[in-house]
Amino acid sequence: MRTEDFDFLLPQELIAQNPLKDRDACRLMVIDRATGAFEHHAFSDLVTLLRPNDLLVLNDTRVLPARVFCRRPGGGKAELLFIEAIDALTWKALVKPGRRLLPGSTVIVEKDLLVGELRVTGSGEMGERVIRLSAGSGFGSLAELIERCGDMPLPPYVRRQAGSDDSEAYQTVYARHRGAIAAPTAGLHFTDRLLAALRERGVRCAFLTLHVGPGTFLPVKVSDPAQHRMHEEEYMLPSDTVEAVVRTKKEGGSVIAVGTTVVRALEHCAAVEGELRASRGRTRLKILPPYAFKTIDGLVTNFHLPQSTLIMLVAAFASRESILAAYAAAVAARYRFFSYGDAMFIR
Repeated sequence: MRTEDFDFLLPQELIAQNPLKDRDACRLMVIDRATGAFEHHAFSDLVTLLRPNDLLVLNDTRVLPARVFCRRPGGGKAELLFIEAIDALTWKALVKPGRRLLPGSTVIVEKDLLVGELRVTGSGEMGERVIRLSAGSGFGSLAELIERCGDMPLPPYVRRQAGSDDSEAYQTVYARHRGAIAAPTAGLHFTDRLLAALRERGVRCAFLTLHVGPGTFLPVKVSDPAQHRMHEEEYMLPSDTVEAVVRTKKEGGSVIAVGTTVVRALEHCAAVEGELRASRGRTRLKILPPYAFKTIDGLVTNFHLPQSTLIMLVAAFASRESILAAYAAAVAARYRFFSYGDAMFIR
């Protein structure tokens, strides 16, 4: 298995640049794992595609406005993408321009007459910087600065700056726990109306939290994907979600993961504990074909980047051949790709 085995041709115009006005109006490709056959539906058809007693497991992480534009003391522009808190005044961040923001350098952030000086105090093993808010700044903490000054961190393939509409559109309707720098995009298609219709049908919902990190966009740069190093991400799997999974299995329902982040959290916990148990911690689980899934029976997901760990995970759940065939059909049918694009349901 080589990284190039997961490549496909994608016209640039099929990469969705903006969300649909109605989230659940996107298209949904339904794939049968047993046969590789696929059908075309609307996302709202999940109400009839799922059965009573099925369980949807959703990621309730909330995306931070983590991209902060600032200036260097000499007047040059800089950009910080905050990825993780160390303490109230110190965070890890990805920076641009990296060659200018070395340990010891500073940048200035200004907002509504408040001024904050940020100092680069160190570098991390994955190229990130350690950023500290200087004493005497107008902001009480770095979290406050991020909330007041930051923009939504749209993915690099969205070729525009984030606007005010993205503050809501690039967030699931059930987002609760702040900490992600990217949305769990499979969940973006759900509306309160659709979730209510699913519950009325007898479909249950349960939640876990995995704070999506920069690794979700990290390209696989090695020919052997087994050598690719994943970023760690923080997760929390509550006991009521574990109980819902166990109950669903016992009653003959299907456990449907909404997004690859949910898959990774569930599979990490099942692998570490031997059986699914409530826990919290960090994971850098990488799922490549072949892989024996322990918890899920179905997967709702978006269409992913060529040669990415995400398309590899999806191929492990179905098969490389059926996924690449489905992607080719999606291109031919002019599906919209990636974060603001259409979805697939693999069952």
